[in-house]
Amino acid sequence: MTFFMTRSHDTKNTEGKQEVSVRGHYLYKTNIFSEFEETMGSTVERTDELVREYLIFRGFTSSLRHLDVEIKADKEKGFRVDKIIEQLQQFIQSYDLPGLRDYWGYLDRRLFSRLEDIYRPTVNKLRTSLYRYYLVYTVQTARSEKTQEFFQKQAQELQGQTEWRDWFVLPFIPSPELNSIFAPYFSRQWADTFLVSLHNFLSVLFQCMPLPVLLSFDAEVQRSAAILEENELLRQTVFALQAEQSRLPKEEVMVHHKLPPYVQNMDRLGDTELDLISSQRSANLTAQPQSSSFLSSLLSQGKRVPAKTPQGAGSSSTQASVTMGRRDAAASHSMKLKDPQNSSKDSKALFSSTGVSDSGSAHPRQRRHQDHEKQRKELLAKPPAQSMEKRGESLETETHPEGSVDQIDSPTKQTRTCVEGGSLSGAIEQPFIKLSQEEYSEHHSSIMHCRVDCSGRRVASLDVDGVIKVWSFNPLMQTKATIMSKSPLLSLEWATKPDRLLLLGSGVGTVRLYDTEAKKNLYEMMIDDVHPRILSLACSPSGTSFVCSAAAHSLRSGTLSESGARGSSAVPGQLLLWDTKTVKQQLQFSLEPGPIAINCTAFNHNGNLLVTGAADGIIRLFDMQRYESAMSWKAHDGEVYSVEFSYDENTVFSIGEDGKFIEWNIHRSGVKQSEYSLPSDATGPFVLSGYSGYKQVQVPRGRLFAFDSEGNYVLTCSSNGGLIYRLNEGEKGLESVLPLGGHKAPVVTVDWCTAMDCGTCLTASMDGKIKLSTLLAQKPY
Repeated sequence: MTFFMTRSHDTKNTEGKQEVSVRGHYLYKTNIFSEFEETMGSTVERTDELVREYLIFRGFTSSLRHLDVEIKADKEKGFRVDKIIEQLQQFIQSYDLPGLRDYWGYLDRRLFSRLEDIYRPTVNKLRTSLYRYYLVYTVQTARSEKTQEFFQKQAQELQGQTEWRDWFVLPFIPSPELNSIFAPYFSRQWADTFLVSLHNFLSVLFQCMPLPVLLSFDAEVQRSAAILEENELLRQTVFALQAEQSRLPKEEVMVHHKLPPYVQNMDRLGDTELDLISSQRSANLTAQPQSSSFLSSLLSQGKRVPAKTPQGAGSSSTQASVTMGRRDAAASHSMKLKDPQNSSKDSKALFSSTGVSDSGSAHPRQRRHQDHEKQRKELLAKPPAQSMEKRGESLETETHPEGSVDQIDSPTKQTRTCVEGGSLSGAIEQPFIKLSQEEYSEHHSSIMHCRVDCSGRRVASLDVDGVIKVWSFNPLMQTKATIMSKSPLLSLEWATKPDRLLLLGSGVGTVRLYDTEAKKNLYEMMIDDVHPRILSLACSPSGTSFVCSAAAHSLRSGTLSESGARGSSAVPGQLLLWDTKTVKQQLQFSLEPGPIAINCTAFNHNGNLLVTGAADGIIRLFDMQRYESAMSWKAHDGEVYSVEFSYDENTVFSIGEDGKFIEWNIHRSGVKQSEYSLPSDATGPFVLSGYSGYKQVQVPRGRLFAFDSEGNYVLTCSSNGGLIYRLNEGEKGLESVLPLGGHKAPVVTVDWCTAMDCGTCLTASMDGKIKLSTLLAQKPY
């Protein structure tokens, strides 16, 4: 690194050993992610080449030129961490402070903004270390004017931060590297540690961020090839085993199953089978000298377990004895069915004739049966996992003497396996634990909107009477502000930066910017007299602008009549973009095929894309860099009530008036990834029955679904609380995993906050109650 070359020779010698160790540590740490970076870099380059080849093949020369220009100006450097750090060092070595700030700001908007809030302190520490890295370089290279310039330009931003309190005296200290406060930052160890931390942080971020399907093409091809090779090897192994098994004699093919000790010694025969065997044994004492062989073969046939041929007897004699035993057993069984009393007497006489008394034979069998029942109760009383492990150990270690019973009844074994497996799977498949559920009951009418801010600390809720409550729930649930409005309010949305501001849309064509801490209106913007109803508001992630959907008057309002009749879906409307700082309208979006009311809007993570759902059932995707429609498609029969981007932002989810929950591919217009059917109480209109047959009907206004932090689960509305589903691919569809419950009226809007360690689900209902459910995610280890 260049700025260390100006240090004195003595200082380098004193820290020589330490520098070597730190450099070795740096190389070791960076090599952890080198394989991923090389793979990622090569994948991006290969994908760029494939896109170039495709554009040339299609003759899209203009697009090819634009692609080359944008690749040259790519600030992400093809997801190469070493290139990004090299770019930061170039800004530092050229004393380009504005360039350094802009580049870090781009990384913050493009990459760091997708992280949860628990990682925000780490990003702030890295930014602070980067600025200190720049200051140390200016001091080392004796460019004091650049040091002073830094504090002049950054003073307003840094003066309120405690970690910069001692650094404002840096330009006035003659030898800061000897000062106890600044000396650690002038060491090579600190610089290398900072570079290692930044390198590893970016590497982990790139490794964990969701990628488009196109970038995973090579990995999918390699994985498919590996699976095919593994299948071929397994197929060859199966063929080899079959060929080897066909060459073995039948006596060697037969397998004895190993069972636990208590199964080996227990009597699995009932009284009827025992009498049958006794009679057969007595009848064949004189006919067959090898009675023990016949009894063992009969037991084996009764249990349907192959047994080895006794030594000294041929296979033909064994087969003949088994055949005779089967015929005698059938005859004896038919006799016992006709006269069970005589049969029992005969069996006792037979046992007596063989020299074994009733008491002598019953006592050991009864004792074995009791021991078996005791051991069985102990086995089933243990946890499923532990019992399965011990069963596996006994199956592997215990051996059986020859001639013993080798297998238990298959129905009993299957039943036990199902019980154990069911309890085990039930414990694993539960993805969330509901820790608590609190109620916010400050509203006195049905809720329309309920949203959590970006930090996860405050909630804003709006009811049909136009009353807005701003309240917090951590550590205590308390109301922070109450906003009353003379004009009806229809929509609300939190601003992203700063997150204390609230956007409020009315029914008279105005949008207000409200400061929840100062408890006052900052601005009031007049949108349009022709389209006075502000149906939806969405603030860009950067906080510099917001999108406003305005519509003309219609018969439909926040609540409907008893008949539930909706207004005409062809209500005209417009979609506008407003600048938050200048409080001026920037532009009006073109809505094709005609001006239509936009019901819902949502930005992606960096604000480059905007998705909208309209009253004509069409979803429109806008490119916010060019401010034009990228694609649109007919999504639902009827209105679109709610739209959201998926976690990887390759798809869009929507809920419409037709009651369908659909996932759309945003790379191919109008292509469904999946379609789910939801119950009517999840999509609206929502009905609340009252006294004397009165019914209150409300059409959806707020969010009808929300995802968890990883996009694997979705929270929807229901008649008595929120309902969490698991999103499954293929034919499995939605799988209900956790009903939150707690409501006595239909839930009309939901939200899911994942900014805290524990997820928080908000469910708001028509009786004005808001339930706050705290969930703990159970992640497999």
